[in-house]
Amino acid sequence: MFRSSIDTIEQFKEILLQLPEECYAQSCEVLSNSTIGQHTRHIIELYLCLINGYDGADVSYDKRERNHKIEQELTFAIEQLERIQSTLEKPNKTVKVTYELGDSETRLESNYYREVMYNLEHTIHHHALIKVGIRHFSTMELPESFGVAPSTMQHRAACVQ
Repeated sequence: MFRSSIDTIEQFKEILLQLPEECYAQSCEVLSNSTIGQHTRHIIELYLCLINGYDGADVSYDKRERNHKIEQELTFAIEQLERIQSTLEKPNKTVKVTYELGDSETRLESNYYREVMYNLEHTIHHHALIKVGIRHFSTMELPESFGVAPSTMQHRAACVQ
């Protein structure tokens, strides 16, 4: 699980480092006028919510920082991805996850490993959206696996055989 998360982030870093820098913070019509940087920030901030909430066993993805520097400065985003890679692996433990739903708050019991898996799946989903943005702006080659769930890749491989 940690290896998959760290490898997925590594693949993302490699792609971002090849991305023409002017594309990172440029509004993209096919992404409802959001940017690749905004999707990157969203991925990073959810992981940071989990990592920062670990010690107190209290996680709220809704109360994230929304640091615009991440979405505007590619170098800073890469640094944050490296921070996640170096601090993600921790022992499992129970955590409370708080959700703001309308005008009420809901707290659910979860565990760190479950939330790492949630973040991995969430990241892959956003990578699929980022892939659309990259293809809109450039002809950059992307790995077939970028933005595709590991189970989907395994299923495709099994169908070929």
